Amino acid sequence: MGRTAFALVLALALAVCVSPVERKCLLSGSWRSDTGCRMVVSTLDKDNRFSGFYLPGPAAGHVELLTSPLEGSQQDTRLVPQPTFYFTVNWRLRDSEAARTTVFLGQCYVDTNREETLHALWLLREVADSPDEDWKATRIGTSIFTRIK
Repeated sequence: MGRTAFALVLALALAVCVSPVERKCLLSGSWRSDTGCRMVVSTLDKDNRFSGFYLPGPAAGHVELLTSPLEGSQQDTRLVPQPTFYFTVNWRLRDSEAARTTVFLGQCYVDTNREETLHALWLLREVADSPDEDWKATRIGTSIFTRIK
């Protein structure tokens, strides 16, 4: 009985130690946000940097927003299987000189079914015409992204 109990405890300990490593989360690929936006992220380079495109969805409510470039980085999944990340979107606008930039900061999670989700906080900054209007130039929100298969 003692050997069986020891073997069971050892097997459970190994399973717990190995499981997270097997469930690494990489941002490369296509994602959809909870507001219908989509993004396509390139393969990560050796420094865990990436680029790609962000496509606004219907919930964005801005028909002047075009597919826009994004750049970012994530933690090394050899060190952290569910890494934190950031990326910046410099918005391209149709027929407009106004500038907008959004920064996303979050973490990639992998559940027990190996489904990946990105939970992110974002800051959207628009150009203010003067320091007196600075107060209304920044918005904050959250987004959850799921992988498009």
